[in-house]
Amino acid sequence: MRESFDRGSSMVSDTDGAFVLSLGLSRERWDELVREFEMKFGHKPTYIARAPGRVNLIGEHIDYAHFGVFPAAIEHDILIACAPQSMSTNITHTSTHQPGSVVAENLHTRYTRQVFTPTYCHTVGDDVPRDAVRVAPWHLDIDKSELRWESYVKAGYYGVLNHFFTPSSTSTVPVPVEILVTGNVPPGSGLSSSAAMVVSSTLAFLATNGIFDGEDAPTKGELVNIAMENEKRVGVNSGGMDQSASVIALPGSALYVSFAPSLHAEPIVLPRNAVLVCANSLVVSNKAENARHQYNLRVVETLVAARVLSNYLNLEVDSTDGKATKRRLVTLREVLARKGNFYRDEQDAQQEELTQLRKGLEDMLKGKVLDYLLPRVEGRTGVTLDEMIYMSGMDKAEFMEVYFSWVDVETTHFELYLRAKHVFEEALRVLQFREVCLAGGDNEESKLQTLGKLMNDSHESCNKQFDCSHSKVNDLVQVARSFSEMETGRGKGKVYGSRVTGAGWGGCIVCLVHREDADAFIVHVKERYASYEGMSEEDLANSVFATEPGMGACVFRCTD
Repeated sequence: MRESFDRGSSMVSDTDGAFVLSLGLSRERWDELVREFEMKFGHKPTYIARAPGRVNLIGEHIDYAHFGVFPAAIEHDILIACAPQSMSTNITHTSTHQPGSVVAENLHTRYTRQVFTPTYCHTVGDDVPRDAVRVAPWHLDIDKSELRWESYVKAGYYGVLNHFFTPSSTSTVPVPVEILVTGNVPPGSGLSSSAAMVVSSTLAFLATNGIFDGEDAPTKGELVNIAMENEKRVGVNSGGMDQSASVIALPGSALYVSFAPSLHAEPIVLPRNAVLVCANSLVVSNKAENARHQYNLRVVETLVAARVLSNYLNLEVDSTDGKATKRRLVTLREVLARKGNFYRDEQDAQQEELTQLRKGLEDMLKGKVLDYLLPRVEGRTGVTLDEMIYMSGMDKAEFMEVYFSWVDVETTHFELYLRAKHVFEEALRVLQFREVCLAGGDNEESKLQTLGKLMNDSHESCNKQFDCSHSKVNDLVQVARSFSEMETGRGKGKVYGSRVTGAGWGGCIVCLVHREDADAFIVHVKERYASYEGMSEEDLANSVFATEPGMGACVFRCTD
């Protein structure tokens, strides 16, 4: 995907040059950010980096299995005003003005100023003279046990440092930077505030260091990969959907994002009478803090399920050098492709054949192959660690090295069958969703009903098979669906589908609503979801809102 930020437009081009948009800022929120930056730092910002949150319409927890997903950027976003540090800044911290030092402020008063400086790690190599040093990647302290707002800023900075300030790069050392952060993507809501923060942070450090103006400027695809890498610094093994939607999205379109054989994003226009409504359950789900028994555990379960299936199907997924077998992580999508004889390695740039992929999914779900993932003990669906190792065909030492050396998980039983069944069924629903959106014909009502059913089926699977919903989320889904029983000026209310969105275990739901019913639907949800009782109008407006598919990430050059 050879795309980059283009001067003169907030969209992107297929050129190799990287530029930022020069824009006079006039909107109230942007003006406030500029004013506050000047008050805090004594000068105007040079750039504002923007990255939107995202809502996933369908395709939950399948991106890290390398199946396609169907997100859209939302209008809510993270903004970071930034500039190289000024010598006149009224700061007494001793690390300021050092190469690469950062002074980070947040418009939210509950967050305090943070000042930090990255350092090189120098190690003496066994294969070089002892008086020589080898430069390892830059280092920044990120405390994963107590996740703080600046951790996401540091995570974004990490990728810029280690990709663009290496001994072989044209850049020498990063400039000292001042940043001011604001955002209206609710944290822990499933609308990807963390990815938006990491993407905007990455863009801010790229811009202030002049990297967009050089020959090393990253393409959009490269930026997605860097942002994925960066978010793992805070302890979340993301599959790439969140970053792809935040970076690549186009106004007015959702995206079909596929990851195999390479990252590819296809804009898909929704039916014209469709509007998306997001509603927050108010249950905050912190992916990083709960990762051991939620998000990261699901990643491991799907990866091990793929290993077990590849062993059962006698698929050649490992490499040998003539002496030993080199074990590696295998995804469920690779297992499906190898089983169906349409596997392409990661170097193959061809776009995947969706008709072939759909047939493979249907065949997998028709047969009894997935039953091999079940334990041999009646009444249980999960397997123990020892059972799982035996089913994998690997010895314990190599299994633990491949599947547990890089991630922390916590459980007594691993639900390989339920997780794999969800992934394959959800991947098929995504393809069906895409086909409905692209289909011709004028019967929009029929299209919306079909899309809504796919969303409803997705929620049931997320709840019962992937166990990533929450009782409050389920309550909110039922409130949303009950709108179909209400009388409006147009007859029965038209909400076609409602489902949990994002990682789950709390957060938001997304609802597909007829455009003319959106206002009435929002009132309905506000009045009937018990957890909203007593909330102010401002808080309610931030908790339930309609959104159009929005624009992806961009950098604006500030002008007077």
